[in-house]
Amino acid sequence: MTRAFLDKKPTDVAAMFDGVAEKYDLANDVLSLGQARLWRRAVARAVAARPGDRVLDLGAGTGTSSLPFVEAGAKVVSCDFSTGMLRVGRRRYPHLVFAAGDATRLPFRDASFDVVTISFALRNVQDHPAALAEMLRVTRPGGRLVVCEFSSPTFSPFRTVYNEYLMRAIPPVAQSVTSNPEAYVYLAESIRAWPDQAELAGTIRRAGWERAAWRNLTGGIVALHRAFAPQVGGAGRAGAGRG
Repeated sequence: MTRAFLDKKPTDVAAMFDGVAEKYDLANDVLSLGQARLWRRAVARAVAARPGDRVLDLGAGTGTSSLPFVEAGAKVVSCDFSTGMLRVGRRRYPHLVFAAGDATRLPFRDASFDVVTISFALRNVQDHPAALAEMLRVTRPGGRLVVCEFSSPTFSPFRTVYNEYLMRAIPPVAQSVTSNPEAYVYLAESIRAWPDQAELAGTIRRAGWERAAWRNLTGGIVALHRAFAPQVGGAGRAGAGRG
C-alpha cells in the first residue's frame, strides 16, 4: 500500500492519492460522518461564483468540489497534482475542465482567475506558503481566495475527543471503505500536525493576501479562510483576524 508521510514528498503524496481516487469521495463522506457535504456547501457560499467568473479549484481531486461553481455559471478549472484523481474525475464529470498542476508551480498566467479556492488539499502541499504565494500570482487584483482546511476545535474537551477519533477510529473505518487505509493514517497525522486557525491566517497574510479572516465550521474541526488579492496601487497588506 502507498501512503505519504509528514515530509510530504510530492511523488509520495501524488501516488497515495492515485491509489485511493476511485473511492475517495465515498470515504470522505463516511469518515466525516456526512459533514463533508455541509463543508462543500459552505465553500460554495464563500466563493459566491457568478456567471462568467473565472474560478480555479485547486486540489480538486475528482472534481466533486467544482460542481457548484459550474452550476453557478462560472468558468472553472479543476486542477490537481494526482493524475489518478484526474482520471476518475474526467470519467465521472466529462463536462468539467481538468488540468494537472503542482500548487507551488501553477501552469497558469498571472491574474488568470477571479477566485482561487482549495479545500482539504493545502495541508498536503510540501511548501504551503509558496503555494499561497503562487495562488496570489494567478489571481487578478481584487480577486478572492477561499481555503477550507482541517483546523483545531475551539472547545478543549471536544478537541480531546476529536484527536482520539482521528488516531483510533479513522484507520479501522477507512479499512471498510477503501483499499488503502494507510492513506488515512497519514490523513489523521497530517491533521494533527497542521497549524491552527490563527497561524494559517497569518501565513496567508504573509504570502501577500489582504483582509485574511476565517470562520469555524463544526466547532473548529474545519476552518473556512477568506482573503483578497491587493488592488493595483492599493494600501498593502491587512491584518489577519476572525471573520
